[in-house]
Amino acid sequence: MAENTQGNGQTQDEKVGQQKEAIKQDAKGLFKSGSTFLKELLDFRHDTDRESTIELIKADIPFKGATAWILICSIFIASIGLNANSIPVVIGAMLISPLMGPILGMGMSIAVNDIDTLRKSLINFGVMVVLSVLTAWLFFFIFPLKEESSELLARTKPDIRDVLIAFFGGLALIIARTKKGTIASVIFGVAIATALMPPLCTVGFGLAIGKFEYARGAMYLFIINTIFIALATFIVLKLLKFPMLRYANSAKRKRIARIASSVAVLVMIPAIYTFLITLNESQARGDYEKFMLAEIEANENLYLRKGIYNYKNKTLKLFFDGEITEATASDLQNEIKNYENISDFELTVRGNKARGIDQVSKAYDRAIVELDRLENTNEALNTQITELKSKIAEKDKLLQDANRAVPASFSFISVAKDAKIRFPDLLELGYGRVLQSNFMKVDTLKVIFPKWKFQVSDSLDGVRNKDLREWITSELKADTLLVK
Repeated sequence: MAENTQGNGQTQDEKVGQQKEAIKQDAKGLFKSGSTFLKELLDFRHDTDRESTIELIKADIPFKGATAWILICSIFIASIGLNANSIPVVIGAMLISPLMGPILGMGMSIAVNDIDTLRKSLINFGVMVVLSVLTAWLFFFIFPLKEESSELLARTKPDIRDVLIAFFGGLALIIARTKKGTIASVIFGVAIATALMPPLCTVGFGLAIGKFEYARGAMYLFIINTIFIALATFIVLKLLKFPMLRYANSAKRKRIARIASSVAVLVMIPAIYTFLITLNESQARGDYEKFMLAEIEANENLYLRKGIYNYKNKTLKLFFDGEITEATASDLQNEIKNYENISDFELTVRGNKARGIDQVSKAYDRAIVELDRLENTNEALNTQITELKSKIAEKDKLLQDANRAVPASFSFISVAKDAKIRFPDLLELGYGRVLQSNFMKVDTLKVIFPKWKFQVSDSLDGVRNKDLREWITSELKADTLLVK
């Protein structure tokens, strides 16, 4: 069979092949364009100012004179803010704190093989830590209010989030430092995020009140922040290929290079170890909380009184109100093995039968008290209902008495309209009842009060009042009616 051909002599297969090749070329072009875009978006090497970066970092390392007093003042402010549980005050103290300089100096000196700068950084770092802790200790030792605020306690138990904050904060800081024209807002933001000052203040607080576990936990957090900020600095400067410091003496250069490399490894080892330990603790805590939520709180038949979680000893003790059967305890022992990070924990389950009976007794007592309260409330409501019924009866009687006079009032309304028609000169007409006494008895008299449009003589006025009275008397069927 002959092949299908087009007018230009190409076969159908050749045309399909060309279309596929064109699609491949378009895809390659799109991928290349995307790669170029991402490279231009994320590459910051062309903005790097190596000489200026090193000069700026070295300039922030010295720690004396005005810098020392700024640190002391910022430590006092942060301590007051932590004591008052005021986050804005703590943030303000972090903005003026000069703690970052020596830490960046350590990371930079290791990256560029500058042993002299490393020595200066370590010395200034040690002075900075001692001065900060001493200042905080002095404040909390003298200040009379020593409440354990939530802001202070939050710095005693670091977890994986603190490691990540320190590392990425350090990355942001050194990237901002290496850029031509330092980004001040980034530096301020990192100072707040990494929070170097509050842990040192908490160390002083723990020493001042004699709770060394607080001081130990806070110092641990500070070391985490320090190590990972320095590590981030080291990594970024290595990636940017900052020039290594050269020495005229080749042997000295090699010796210093080995020392710098050894220090870098020594810094990275505890950093990695700290990261792994903190990660394991955080994961174990997460599994513990999941276990408690799914296996304890979700079970309506279990009444947990207290749970003691100890990561260091790998133990979990649960104390329940009421009796715990062997089947329940065995089930909990099996369930905890489904949580990977706490599966090796020693689980202790304790019930309290007497406590369970006591709880039932207390619940019964509460029910009796509530029943008495409801009965008293019911009696009070019945009393109120009786009083309301009495008041309603009184109102009904008053209403009935008033209704006896209403028909006359309603009759007078229609009479008044007819009176206007019968007596055109009548301007107004009043009606009422008047009490009258002859000092022997009191009578109630019905009285009308006519008002005429025109004044006439007394005799004529008497005639028209007499006619009006007689007519109204017959209409209202009144026994006695006076005209005023």
